Amino acid sequence: MRDLDLTSLRLFVTVCESGTIARAGERASIVGSAISKRLAQLEYQVGTPLLVRKRHGMVPTAAGQTLLEHARAMLDSAERIERDMQGYAAGARGQVRILASVSAMTESLADDVAAFLQQPAHRNIQVDMEERVSPEIVRGVREGMASLGVCWDAAAIGSLQARPYRSDRLCMVVPRGHPLARRRTVRFADTLEFEHVSLPVNSAVQVMLRQEAARLGRDLRHRVVVTNFEAALRVVRAGLAISLVPREVAEAPAAAYGLHLVALAEPWAERRFIVCFRDEQTLSPAAQLLVSHLASRAGTQEQNA
Repeated sequence: MRDLDLTSLRLFVTVCESGTIARAGERASIVGSAISKRLAQLEYQVGTPLLVRKRHGMVPTAAGQTLLEHARAMLDSAERIERDMQGYAAGARGQVRILASVSAMTESLADDVAAFLQQPAHRNIQVDMEERVSPEIVRGVREGMASLGVCWDAAAIGSLQARPYRSDRLCMVVPRGHPLARRRTVRFADTLEFEHVSLPVNSAVQVMLRQEAARLGRDLRHRVVVTNFEAALRVVRAGLAISLVPREVAEAPAAAYGLHLVALAEPWAERRFIVCFRDEQTLSPAAQLLVSHLASRAGTQEQNA
């Protein structure tokens, strides 16, 4: 097979995302006939149909779906190469993109990245961060959307490599006067009598909690679903439900809101986070420096514990 043309791959991705050649042409400012010719050449190169016309537009075949994943990764790599080379030309060291869980972002990641960037040797490195749930983090790193992912080590990372990061401790947050507020510790089974505030259902924590409740033969009742811990604590303050929140996140606002933190007496309440990536050897120099810095935070936390 001859080398695949990035322009053709970019147009193929655009057609898959827009659903029609006409809309893809508008987005790429290219006439539809030129796109059709590129797609025909691409199918000839790979030796199999890549797109099929359906009632509501064009969709990738099974082979096309596979190529779509590879194409996105290749195009993202090409963009990173361009950005990094521009950075070297300007005297910078590169750019690193991180996908991170809400817990990592809220607790320590922002501060750790800021400390990294404040070092004189790193002043020309740019780090971009985006909050995602764990499955999206793993998929994004695997598909090349980001160099690094930071998530709970319970996430199924598959073939990705990982280095240890920080840890936290989950606890129950309850409003003043709640029956659990008089306890110092509580088992998860005892919290299932009450309605919970939950993070998105596909987050690693919620998946684990549903599995744990099912193991106990119980249901986890969600009264409110929120996207961040601040919103969860506000719901608890209003007395609508209780919430499972990292103690590191909850301590300061709980004191301000008059909420009670109850230790969760479960072995899985202590969580460890990881920094994951496809292959440490192929990371950019900037990304390798950042991985080393974040991994060193795990050791610092253990020393201070």
